[in-house]
Amino acid sequence: MKIGIGRISRSVCGALLFVANSTLEAQTNGDTAVKITFGGFVDGYYAYDVGRPINIDRAFTTQAARANEFNVNLAFVDATLSGPRVRGRLAIQFGTAVQANYGPEPRVGAFSGPDVSRFIQEATAGYQITQSLWIDGGVFFAPFGSENWISRDNWTYTRSLIADNSPYYESGVKATWQATKQMVAQLHVINGWQNISETNSSKALGARLDYAPNDRVTLSYDAFFGNEAPDTLASRLRVFQEGVIQTALTPRLGLRLTYDWGFQRRAPAAGSGTWSGYAAVARYKTSDRTAFAARLEGYSDPEQIIVTTGQPYGMHATGGSMTFDVSPHPKLLWRNEVRLLTATNPLFPDRSAAGQLSSRDPVVITSIALTF
Repeated sequence: MKIGIGRISRSVCGALLFVANSTLEAQTNGDTAVKITFGGFVDGYYAYDVGRPINIDRAFTTQAARANEFNVNLAFVDATLSGPRVRGRLAIQFGTAVQANYGPEPRVGAFSGPDVSRFIQEATAGYQITQSLWIDGGVFFAPFGSENWISRDNWTYTRSLIADNSPYYESGVKATWQATKQMVAQLHVINGWQNISETNSSKALGARLDYAPNDRVTLSYDAFFGNEAPDTLASRLRVFQEGVIQTALTPRLGLRLTYDWGFQRRAPAAGSGTWSGYAAVARYKTSDRTAFAARLEGYSDPEQIIVTTGQPYGMHATGGSMTFDVSPHPKLLWRNEVRLLTATNPLFPDRSAAGQLSSRDPVVITSIALTF
């Protein structure tokens, strides 16, 4: 069954018009507290990959996923509803980052896979149980990590290896509790490790805790617990944990440190395999319109639990990047980045290297992003 982009676009426009008409009817009936706002975002880029991969796809990344061509990284339109005790968001998306990230979406049965689900950035509905507790359900951003799916909201253009290899989105239900003014806790019941379609009959748990003792420091912890094996195999528990420290050293200088660690059962009575990673990012605002960011990172997945390399060896990689931002208008961001990843073994496509694989991956990226 083929679903065309035009058909999807007509359906999305129809849904947004229906929502808008419903809002106007609600306001006519005197319910003026419920509001819907519309918005959008476009991020176009050009990435020069020194390895010049033959099939143009860049490996082990979701952002700037195509080499040596002009393309759209991420574009979306959204409608956000807010009101007394209700909230929701519908966002429809497109871009090479979407194709790269949603490509592994599982196909189990006839009504699953990335064909339609990749267009859904978020589709949520929420209700406020008490003044401090919200329940939301649908497809929503994952509670893991310190890097956002939307490029404008990050300090760097490319995502670190730990971000690209932990979930960006989930499907399920979540509770968000404002425990104190300084602390927010989340609990998620979800299908699994970044999947809208299920892979087994098990459900997974996600959790996050953010604590801001003052306006300069934020401490975060998040975790995942779930079985990622299909029902035809014995359960293989996956546990993932992450800690984040973010601080404003000065009004212009920020620092963020992130560390990931996880394990997964190999098989009954066979022990567990582990993976880990880190990212350290500093950002300095040279003016109200310009900023620099620098990042150091590392990732290790020797048993290919998370990252499948296509080689007999797993991933052991480190890297660094420099980013320069110019924002001539509050809604416009011109971002430039240089990044180098270095692996212990040849992993990255390189048409001039032996076996067309290199242990180094240099790339230069420029992008223009507009928020509307």
